[in-house]
Amino acid sequence: MDEATLIRLLEAVGNGSLDPRQGADAVRNLAGTAHSGQVDLGHSILDTDRERRCGHPEIVFGAGKTPEEIVDVMRALHAEHGRALATRIEPAAEAALRAAFGDDVKIDDRARTASVGDPVEATGFVAVISAGTSDGRVAREATITARFLGARVEEFADVGVAGIHRVLHAAPRFREANAIVVAAGMEGALPSVVGGLVDRPVIAVPTSVGYGASFGGLSALLGMLNSCASGVTVVNIDNGFGAGFAAAQINRRIVHAQAAARSTS
Repeated sequence: MDEATLIRLLEAVGNGSLDPRQGADAVRNLAGTAHSGQVDLGHSILDTDRERRCGHPEIVFGAGKTPEEIVDVMRALHAEHGRALATRIEPAAEAALRAAFGDDVKIDDRARTASVGDPVEATGFVAVISAGTSDGRVAREATITARFLGARVEEFADVGVAGIHRVLHAAPRFREANAIVVAAGMEGALPSVVGGLVDRPVIAVPTSVGYGASFGGLSALLGMLNSCASGVTVVNIDNGFGAGFAAAQINRRIVHAQAAARSTS
């Protein structure tokens, strides 16, 4: 950004012709053009500008990457943003990350995630609900993702429709959430039930849990896509990361709107 452009922006904010928040956005947008926004590691090109554009840094999808590649990417992201998260890591990558980061890396074996760096302040409220204990690995990935992105998360485990009283018992609490993630396998009924109990966005995650005719989660996916409950959206099979990310984005916008409303009242 050249000096003349910056001066014009500051003058516009100073004389009231430009809202301060719009001015800040303009500065960020102009600043983004001043550098490449990427780091070339040879095997990977990191998008270091993503946090400015999208509000959150790039997150590493570990599947298909070598342990060495994952370590390299995590180091670079940690250096750039002070924190980094990887999903779908294998045991070999877990060992490599422990060797590289020591006690600074946090591994969740069930969710198959690894994170380094200081967590951001947790705000708002995201609920993560799982129908059965077998769905817990996907729900856990959603929880870790949303927490990494700054959401305060509460988990509601094993509250599936086979014992409908369980979800009804938890409902008064998860009704308070800004966004709700629901992970379920088998026939995938739970998101529809939750969607009929709340006035919040419900993000449904079909899991691959079930017997033969569940077709690896396809039955749950189709059931959720055909939900008669309004406000239910669906991510891909076993995609806890995508659900947690979407919930965190919704939560973030609500938190920002609430803060803006308080500042003007």
